[in-house]
This record gives sequence, structure tokens and C-alpha cells, in this order.
Amino acid sequence: MTFSIQPPAAPPKVVETVSPDSDASIDSDEHLPVVRSAKRSRASAVITPGELVTADPQWMRGHGTAASPGSTAILATVAGTLLRTNKLLSIQALRARYTPEIGDLVVGRIVSVETKRWKVDVSAPLLAHLPLSAINLPGGILRKRTSTDELAIRTFFSEGDLLVAEVQSVYQDGAASLHTRSLRYGKLRNGVFIRVSGTGGGGGVVRARRQVWTINTAHGAGDVDIVLGVNGYIWICKHSRGELVASSEEAKKMNEITRMEEAVSESMYSSRNDDISPQTRREIARLTGCIKALVENGIRVDEDMVMAAYHASLDDDTDMTMHDDENEESDEYLGGSRGTRVVAAAVEAVKG
Repeated sequence: MTFSIQPPAAPPKVVETVSPDSDASIDSDEHLPVVRSAKRSRASAVITPGELVTADPQWMRGHGTAASPGSTAILATVAGTLLRTNKLLSIQALRARYTPEIGDLVVGRIVSVETKRWKVDVSAPLLAHLPLSAINLPGGILRKRTSTDELAIRTFFSEGDLLVAEVQSVYQDGAASLHTRSLRYGKLRNGVFIRVSGTGGGGGVVRARRQVWTINTAHGAGDVDIVLGVNGYIWICKHSRGELVASSEEAKKMNEITRMEEAVSESMYSSRNDDISPQTRREIARLTGCIKALVENGIRVDEDMVMAAYHASLDDDTDMTMHDDENEESDEYLGGSRGTRVVAAAVEAVKG
């Protein structure tokens, strides 16, 4: 007896159509004539590369789409969710490299040191440039950079150093030029580095009102700084700005300097970490777990969500301690079901 293998039957196609005269300026793909299978229509509205978005000629294609040769059909070129802006169709990618924009606050890692600049990894398609002329010199001296500064370029930043900077300009090829001419920017130390998705889409860091803030943590751990890079790089560290401000005030009293920007010292470029108490380390780890839980559950990462998740984790610790006194390590891990519970409480707190 012979057997023949037949190809699987294709699922029935369902065409969803809605009038294009909707008043909404930005909507999801449920307002478009999109062709997809019945199983996909009941699931999430994620479009895959090569999938037909629409064949109606009145729509214009935007980012993440392409026109089909010889027809008016618009096809998806990336995996993501469909967005509509008036008559323009675009796809927000689920995962994408960071696209630099002027004014963005980014966290980067030094990749290479050149004659008059550094190459910085900011999770973009091209490495960013940090010119020697775009940093503060020790002592806050405002002068032209000389050959002596070029020889001592590794004393400022070397390979592997982390820094926070601002995008000053973007070249025609898409590479970013950075600067650190502010006390808010510079070398990072005394903390932990996290890499999540950036503004490309999905759960990750989004542009918000504040990207840097200080948290007064619980259990006597003191203040902790959080830096949310728009590129998806995050830095959580022990708060140390107070020391710089104190040294600035002392210098002002001595009439040696009159501007805070001139209080930049060689300690700003030091690569040696300070002593961090166990309580501070514990709260830094808690904040790290909260951010990872937000990303794992597809929730945006900004100041409101991070603070809500942090307070929700503290409340969850109290509840778990009341119901389970024998579990001494119950508050160490913020993944799995507990992470989902903390994120759900944080979302409810933000909505409320």
C-alpha cells in the first residue's frame, strides 16, 4: 500500500475592512483593510515581513513597508504593529536598532580611542563619535585642546568605559556626535549596567519628561540614581552628585571658582568605584529586577512605571513576609509569577 503526503490546507482568509474616513489621527491596524488568517485575527495584531497590509491605492506607505511591484499592494518589511497617521501607513518594529535624534540622552560604551575622538557604542547601526573638544577638561578649564590633551586622551576615557552623554548632532550617514559638556554627563561608576530595548518598539525605554532622577530608597540604603538612556542602555548607581555639589560650594566660599561647571575635577574621570553598603547594593538589585520585570511583560520603562514597580515590590515584600515568615529570600527575585504580580500592581497604580 502506498501513502501520499498532502500539503496542509491553508487557513481561511478573513478580510477586515473599516471606512478610511475615521477621525482618529493615529490608530492600530484594526482600522485598515488588512488581509490575515482567521487564527491571526483572533490573536495579537502583529504583522510579519512579507504580509499584505492593504491593496487600496488611497493609502501611502511609510516606514517598515514596501510597494509590491506591478500592483498597488503595500507589504510589510519588518515584524511589528501597524500604525496609521491620516493616510500614511507605517509599522512600528518590535525590535529595532536605536535611531539617534538631536537632544537624546544616551548611555554608551567606549569601543575605541582615536587621535582626537572616541568611538562609542550607543546601540545604533553606526558607532557614535565623541570629540575631544566636546568634553570638560579637569578643573573646568575652557581652552583649545592641544597635543598634550591628545596624548592624555586615555586618562579621560578608555576602552570599556561607560558614559552618559547627549546627542549633539547627527551626520548624513546616520552616525551621532555626542558631547558631555555638563555635570549631568560624564563617566559612570558605582553602579550596574542594564541593556533593554530602546525606542525601536515593544517593552523598553521610551522618551519621557525626565530620563535621570534620584530615588530615596527604603531600608536605609540612601539615594540611588537612575539613568534611562533613550537607546535602551540603563545605568543604576549610588548617588554621588552631592559630593560634587559640596566641593563646588566649598570652592565658592574660598572664592576660587564661581561657576559649578568649573568644579569639574579629575575624580570625574576616575575608574575606581567607591565603597557601597550592602543595603544600597540590595536596593540597586531590586530596581534592576523591577526594570527587567517591566521589559519581560512588555511594559514601557519610564520614571512613572519604574517608581510604581519599585513601590509595588516593597508592598509585595510586606505581604509575603506576613504570609511566609520562613522564606528569608522571598524578596530577592523579581522574575516569574512574582514579577508579573508586581508589574500588574504597578500598572494599576499608574492608571489610578
